[in-house]
Amino acid sequence: MDFGRLLTAMVTPFDENNRIDLNITTQLIEHLIATGSEGLVVAGTTGESPTLSHDEKISLFKHVVKVVDGRVPIIAGTGSNNTQASIDLTKEAEQIGVDGALVVTPYYNKPNQEGLYQHYLAIAQETQLPIMLYNIPSRAVVRLNVETVVALSQIDNIVAVKDSTGDLDGIASILEQVDDGFSVYSGDDSLTLPIRSIGGSGIVSVSSHIIGKEMKAMIELFEQGKVDEASRLHRKLLPIMRALFMAPSPSPVKSALKYQQIEVGSVRLPLVPLSPFEEQNLFRVIESFQ
Repeated sequence: MDFGRLLTAMVTPFDENNRIDLNITTQLIEHLIATGSEGLVVAGTTGESPTLSHDEKISLFKHVVKVVDGRVPIIAGTGSNNTQASIDLTKEAEQIGVDGALVVTPYYNKPNQEGLYQHYLAIAQETQLPIMLYNIPSRAVVRLNVETVVALSQIDNIVAVKDSTGDLDGIASILEQVDDGFSVYSGDDSLTLPIRSIGGSGIVSVSSHIIGKEMKAMIELFEQGKVDEASRLHRKLLPIMRALFMAPSPSPVKSALKYQQIEVGSVRLPLVPLSPFEEQNLFRVIESFQ
């Protein structure tokens, strides 16, 4: 399954009552596709999955599938720290018609490597969907070791990993050992080009909400052999990438979208919106880029 090179981990728009706003979701989808997103991740961390109910996720999956209408792959965030609940949501998402599932490592329970392997195996055996592993130890506490990723890559429908470890040596080791059909995606915007340069497939991005065209151009310059130009663009984009993580995500990117006249609303507690001072700093970085 080719998910594309530039995937956006889409925010979930809320109205003034903090309910999902499907009309703005439609507007956001069109914006993302128009600015270079080649795939959409729905109800992931950036989509505030911890505070979305099961029914809200189902509603969101249905709406995105309908609006996208096959134009780009849709990857549903279906993972949790409850294996059976992850299986159930993945199966429902499959029935709705998504193209893949993003399954995060179980958080809080702190399983060992065998527990992580068995968690993913159990989910993979209950669905035909292609599965993208999500390795993010900064949020989940546990980390998929290189050996575990390689072992999981041998399961037919586990086809990719979103790697947010920041460990280029580990990522290179994974790439060296997995089969050609297995894809490694950066989970950190600032590592898009470095990971691509060692054989990664692309990025699951937050910054592409704001600088999607530029990120796609950077990837294409690299693929055309214009490495110096790609590197210059990478360095130019870094301040925006950093600014979009000045506070817990997705608070900064939701403010940045507001700046771009896409009113996706606020965040749900326990997250809080940016302070006026933080917003001013964020908008200043965006203005300096334009």
